[in-house]
Amino acid sequence: MAAGGLWNLGQLARQQLGPEQVKLVGLGAFEGSVTAGRYWGAPLEHMQLPPAREGSWEETLQQAGNSFYLLSKEIAHTNAVQQKVLHRAVGVVYNPEQERRSNYVPSRITKRYDAFLFFKNSQALHPLRQEEAESGLPDTYPWGF
Repeated sequence: MAAGGLWNLGQLARQQLGPEQVKLVGLGAFEGSVTAGRYWGAPLEHMQLPPAREGSWEETLQQAGNSFYLLSKEIAHTNAVQQKVLHRAVGVVYNPEQERRSNYVPSRITKRYDAFLFFKNSQALHPLRQEEAESGLPDTYPWGF
């Protein structure tokens, strides 16, 4: 993201507080469903997450089991994580029409995350009921979650 001029909360926290004070945990799934918007500011949708692209990090992990976690410090010495690998980027934004073109980000997993949680099959989150605060706005304004 930084190479593209974009910054996420984890990167900003690492810069402000230092890498020893901030631990980043990545999440990934081979297939399933997700709740996201198709672009920043888009309404939330429940979308199908197709099987991961061949050769991707998620496709490789699904061969190892159903659900598990990896600690980067424990796998950093292995050959499999020395090179960049395609990692599916699913977060607040996910666009299924871009699945094969731009949803995969070349990543060095052990540099990007301190730990990684993998799920063979994900299930879309369901937003909590929004309560209005005394101001008349939802408690989670402006994000809507």
